[in-house]
This record gives sequence, C-alpha cells and structure tokens, in this order.
Amino acid sequence: MAHATGDLSSSDIEAYLAQHERKSMLRFITCGSVDDGKSTLIGRLLYDSKLVFEDHLAALESDSKKVGTQGGELDFALLVDGLAAEREQGITIDVAYRFFSTEKRKFIVADTPGHEQYTRNMVTGASTASLAVILIDARKGVLTQTRRHSYLVSLLGIRQIVVAVNKLDLVDYSQETFDQIEADYRAFAAEIGLHDITCIPMSALRGDNIIETSERMPWYSGSTLMHHLETVDVEDVQHEGSFRMPVQWVNRPNLDFRGFSGTIVGGTVKPGDIVRVVPSGRESSVARIVTADGDLNEAVAGQAVTITLADEIDISRGDVIAAASDPPGAADQFECHIVWMSDEPMLPGRPYLLKLGAQTVTATVAQPKYKVNVNSLEHVAARTLELNEIGVCNLSLDRPVAFDPYAINRDMGGFILIDRYTHNTVAAGLLHFALRRADNVHWQAITVDKQARSVIKGQRGCVVWLTGLSGAGKSTIANIVEQKLHAMGRHTYLLDGDNVRHGLNRDLGFTDADRVENIRRVAEVAKLMVDAGIIVIASFISPFKAERQMARELVAENEFIEVFVDSTLAVAEQRDTKGLYAKARRGELAHFTGIDSPYEAPEAPELRIDTSRSHTADIGADEIVERLRRAGVFGALSDGAQ
Repeated sequence: MAHATGDLSSSDIEAYLAQHERKSMLRFITCGSVDDGKSTLIGRLLYDSKLVFEDHLAALESDSKKVGTQGGELDFALLVDGLAAEREQGITIDVAYRFFSTEKRKFIVADTPGHEQYTRNMVTGASTASLAVILIDARKGVLTQTRRHSYLVSLLGIRQIVVAVNKLDLVDYSQETFDQIEADYRAFAAEIGLHDITCIPMSALRGDNIIETSERMPWYSGSTLMHHLETVDVEDVQHEGSFRMPVQWVNRPNLDFRGFSGTIVGGTVKPGDIVRVVPSGRESSVARIVTADGDLNEAVAGQAVTITLADEIDISRGDVIAAASDPPGAADQFECHIVWMSDEPMLPGRPYLLKLGAQTVTATVAQPKYKVNVNSLEHVAARTLELNEIGVCNLSLDRPVAFDPYAINRDMGGFILIDRYTHNTVAAGLLHFALRRADNVHWQAITVDKQARSVIKGQRGCVVWLTGLSGAGKSTIANIVEQKLHAMGRHTYLLDGDNVRHGLNRDLGFTDADRVENIRRVAEVAKLMVDAGIIVIASFISPFKAERQMARELVAENEFIEVFVDSTLAVAEQRDTKGLYAKARRGELAHFTGIDSPYEAPEAPELRIDTSRSHTADIGADEIVERLRRAGVFGALSDGAQ
C-alpha cells in the first residue's frame, strides 16, 4: 500500500506511530438515495489516496470482471460492498465502516444504505458522525430519500454537510444542472436548520473533484472532496460541555479499592473537582483518576477511566457522575423524537426496554403527538409509527434516569427501544425535555394502606388473570370462580373483556394498538383493586405476552396468577355462540384473534386449564380456588365479615 508517510514508517516506526496518534479524527457518513454512488465514492477515495493493499487491488480487478457494473473496468463500489447480496444487486444493505488515513487526518466513514427499508441502518451510521456527505445523482436531483436522510442528519445533530452532486459525467458536466440541484437542496436544507453546506460537483467513477480538481469542470473553483474532509473544522461539542461520566462498572478488585469505571461523554474532570451522582443527588469530590497507565491529572471526553471519590457513596451501573455545578436532569417522563426501525408498528402503551447510556429501564410510549412528512415537513396526525416513520411522542419510564437533552449531549440524550421478548432494537430516540407534569404529580401520603384493607377483609388482594382464545371458556370459568368465592364470603370483582368495552374502554377498537391500550387500562384498574384488598378475576383474550407481563409487573410478585384457558381453535369455533369466528372467516370482522391476528400463548402460566379435553368449567374453577387457597390469599375472616 502506497502512503505519503511510507518512508517514515519504514525507517522509524515509533515516530510514525506518534505522528499518526497526533492526527485529528473525523467521523463522517455517506448517505443519499439508491444507486447515487456512495460506495463508489468511498472506493474511489481509498483508491486515489493509494490506501488499497495490493492483494485487495488484485481482488478488485478480478471481482470487477465477474460481478462489477462497469463493463469490466474497476468497480470501486466493490471495495466497500462486502455482502454477497450487495454485490449481486449493486446496492448497499448493511452499514459498512472503513478506516483510512492521510498525512493530515484520520477518518472513519460509514457507508449507509439508500433504500428506504434500510433507513434504520442509516440512523445507526449517523449516530456517531460529525459530518455527512449526501450524494445526489445529477440525473435525478433532490429525491424523497435525499430529503429523508437530510432530515435525519439534522435531527441527529450533524451540522457539517457536503452535498456531493455525483455522476456529472452522465450530464456532460453541466453547470446549469449542478446549479439547479444546489439551489433546490439549499432551499430545503434551510427549512430543517441546515446551513453549513458545501456543494461539490463530481464523478466518483471518473475521479472528478475527488482528490484532484477536475479539468472537465473549469466552471467550478471550489475545494475537492478530500481537501474539504482534511481541512473542515468540526467543533468538539463533547469537550466544551459539562463533565459527564455514565458508570459502566463498579470496580472493586479488593477491600481497599472502590472505583467507578466508564467513558467520559462530556467535559473534563480533575482530582479535587466536586461531583454529583445522578439521579441520587449525592455529592463528593474526585480523589483519583485511575487508568492502566497510571493516574491522570485530568481526563477529557472520550477517555475511559476509573474515578475514585473522597466519600463512600452508593453508586450503581447506570448512574451518572457529573459536575456538581451543572448536573444533568433526572426524570421519568419526557417528550422525544422517535425513529421507528421495526417491521412491526409501534404499539402505544406497550412496555419496551429503553437503553440510555449504561441505563436500562422499562418504558412505554404514548400515542404520537404527530409524525413528520419528510418531503413536506408537515406534522401529520398518527395513532402509531410504522417502519422508518419519525414522530414526536411522550415517553414514560418506570424510574427516573439521568439525562441531558440530545441537542446538548448526544450520549446523554440519545436512546434505543428494545423489544422485551425478541430483544430486537425497534426504535432510536432523542430526548427533548422532561415533562413538567412529572414535577407536579407526587404520591400523596395515605394512612389506610393495602395491609390495613386486607386485614379488615380477611384476605390478600390479588389478580387471577384468565387468558385464552375467544370461546375457550374464560368468561364461564371466571363467573363460576366468583360465585364460589362469593359463597365463601370473599371480596371479589370480575373484570370481563366484553363488559369493560361498554364503559371504560368503549372508545377502543380491535387493532393491535387498541388491544394494547385495552389491557393497559384494565391492568391499572386491577392494580387499584388489589390495593383495596380485593380478589380481582380478569377474563380477557389478552393475546400478547408483553401486555400480560406488564399487568403482572404492576402488582407484587405473589399477587398475580396467570391462568391459561387452553383450547384448540377448532373447538373454540364450535362453541362460537356469538358467531364471531364465522364473521371473521367471511372477512366481516378484522383483527380477530386466531384468524387474522396472532395469539401468543403463555409459556409458564401458574395454571393451565385445557377445556377442549378433560376440564369442565366447574373443575377448572375448583382448581383456581384451590390455587388461591394454597397461595395464602385467604386468611381468617374478621368479626365484621362474618
């Protein structure tokens, strides 16, 4: 591999490495619409900079003849497109990261997909970039995907933009074409707050204005792409901000040492600095800054260190050590932007895992305030978010987390949402601010508590949650259970799926999103009744595991009994007294569980009652009552309850 510092590297390797270490680093992303030439551009940058190894060059020549798209000439995109599917289709699917270096600077470039279905990959690549190279095909101009990527770039806080108007060779290097595209793009960019824009006409395939100024475009007097990348001044916002270090590990190798390890994501810190731990609010001073190479007198953003404190403070993974003079906020309710990245739509009210730095908590997303039409920038009403859609939503967490708005600190304000069962990342998000209502709503102290209410009733409140297909026998069993408990003098309430839709949930339909909200409301009601010391019998299809788990987690561990009323679909259809299955089969009833909407059977219920074979409704009810007895739900009745 040829390189301008090759002589130094061969004669004095230590001097070469020292010189290399002192170079600044630029992380940038290439994005744009399909087949705008992103991979070709990066390949050309590597090739013209003489940063391709000889064996890679030989492989490129061979691959270009076999699978290239340039008629046997070198296809530079093949240097980046590593997946077989990419090479076969001539597109980029995954995010391809490449490191390269010149005499002036080191670079990490993320080549991201152009297809709309892979927008989520583009978000991943942009999350750590300081500059974006947005390619536009000179023949096509500014497209919807160009606007989408530009909006995301703006949303993710990238302010340095290079508009690479590519394939000028296919329009005879027309200045008029270039000028029109530049005018169109700048007009759109101004609407989304992008102002630091450099437009460069080029042909990545022919090498025009990549490394050297092109003689084919004498009308252009600006910088080449490489010169711009080497000289652009990118602000280091992390170093300028206040000190922030999310704790990733409590480091305690022996009884004499207790440190807190993590990567600094903002500002600087020195021994003696007063720091605050968020969300607890406890304060102390920095005693030492420890690294494998010895203690430091100062540490800055980007460094991984271990900090020891002068005082013994309870600190756990996920807490943030910060400057006491300017600490981050702590809250459990936020407004945020969400970029939905899953094929399955967002379900408002469903619990997801939220990962923010080293913190992982349970979160629910409210119905979007609006979603953004990236072409017109119009705010559009929405009940949910589909794949690649961007919306503004309110977010509720199960406990407070330390945060800064994303606009101030990416690491402290950027998060992902994770499906609790598949563990797939379903969304990326940016925190705007904590909701004021979180500060205004507090728990009111009460004198009569759950224990007092249970004692006077002679029982312990709990939820018996019956789930199963329509027609499995849930409502019949639930009714018999309540009759038996009532005869025993127990305090009960039956929440039935049909009955609550006449009042509490009369505004909900049967879409997946409405089903989630239906169960969320019922679970909250059941929680209140358990607090009142009541035995709650809840009979709902409740087809999704996530919502049943959410209902379980609202009460104490010993206060929830899941009963799977199991029946084959065929038997359930035979019992179809309401004619619902018949309507669903005829297409008259949409989103019907078991027909065109899934049912996720419980994996480990406390009870399984098979009503299609051996269990009658009465036998099933007896098993539930016995389970309650063995669980200690029934105590001795007080005198007032006799």
